Amino acid sequence: MGNEKTARLSINNWSEEDRPREKLAAMGAESLTNAELLAILIGSGNTEESAVDLMKKILNDCKNRLNVLGKMSIAELTAYKGIGEAKAITILAACELGKRRQSEEVAERKDLGSATAIYNFMRPKMEDLDVEEAWVILLNQKFKLIKAERLSRGGITETAVDVRMIVKTAILNNSTVVVLVHNHPSNSATPGRDDDRLTESLDKACDLMRLYFLDHVIVTDSTYYSYREEGRL
Repeated sequence: MGNEKTARLSINNWSEEDRPREKLAAMGAESLTNAELLAILIGSGNTEESAVDLMKKILNDCKNRLNVLGKMSIAELTAYKGIGEAKAITILAACELGKRRQSEEVAERKDLGSATAIYNFMRPKMEDLDVEEAWVILLNQKFKLIKAERLSRGGITETAVDVRMIVKTAILNNSTVVVLVHNHPSNSATPGRDDDRLTESLDKACDLMRLYFLDHVIVTDSTYYSYREEGRL
């Protein structure tokens, strides 16, 4: 058999557009399929299959579920042509890291289903500020924290908030629950007309996009105002 037929199909020998490493570098890890990500780890396939095709076959046998893949034994993985012990260990190590990361994320996700919880979470970020800041808090359907992001930083009495940006950020982060938070440097939690208008606009936008607008909370150093608690949402 010639060298061309016997050589392993290494990722380095693929056309540039088919290389998962280059794809990750250019487009980010989220753009790759599970098979492509795993192909990067094993590096090469066998004489008939590329690393991606080999991982597609293995994943297909696992019903395309990574948790099933992670439960496979080294012996089960090495039964596939092109998967030696080192590659099998690499695959299982990657699956274990994924499980540990998920466990850490669950532990870190705070329950922010009430105005008090939102205030306690945001107060350390906002107390003693001499200008207004607006933040969006993104939650899952169980009111667990996905992400908190500052939207804008303004003057002493106001800050600009783009409702479209809030909705876009929520959708991109797979959030179903939205909370708007901003501070009043004056230390008065009473909302103004601009606060009311912003709340109404965001409520309509969330309703249109099937997002749940949980609350708009105004934070001061000593207290808060909740549109939800006041029956205005």
